[in-house]
Amino acid sequence: MKVITDYISLSTKGFTDIIDVTSRVAEAIHRSGINSGTVTIFISGSTAGVTTIEYEPGLLQDLPDAFEKIAPMDARYHHDATWHDGNGFAHVRAALLGCSVTVPFNDGRMLLGTWQQIVVTDFDNRPRNREVIVQIMGE
Repeated sequence: MKVITDYISLSTKGFTDIIDVTSRVAEAIHRSGINSGTVTIFISGSTAGVTTIEYEPGLLQDLPDAFEKIAPMDARYHHDATWHDGNGFAHVRAALLGCSVTVPFNDGRMLLGTWQQIVVTDFDNRPRNREVIVQIMGE
């Protein structure tokens, strides 16, 4: 078993900015030289998340709309009362989405569905520089 850790640097816009990282994860797998195993994509920080979606214009509108219904930006958050940074909604959204996803791969290729891409979503209330950790395990 071999474990390789790689990184993807992103500049985000915040406010539910959705970024497709699928090709960059595939490149990390290729660079690793590992043929078969799993890759975990993890975002550091508590105001961003990682998931898989069909990366298409409709869902790029639907996902932010859904999060606005679940955790509206203009709602009252105790976090904001404590820290006065106005991003309580971002913490709630990130907690709901989750900070990582694990994908199996074989013959150096991720076993994603036809319309399935890996995305990082930044919920914070300002642009951010983010680091995505890509950990590849296998043989």
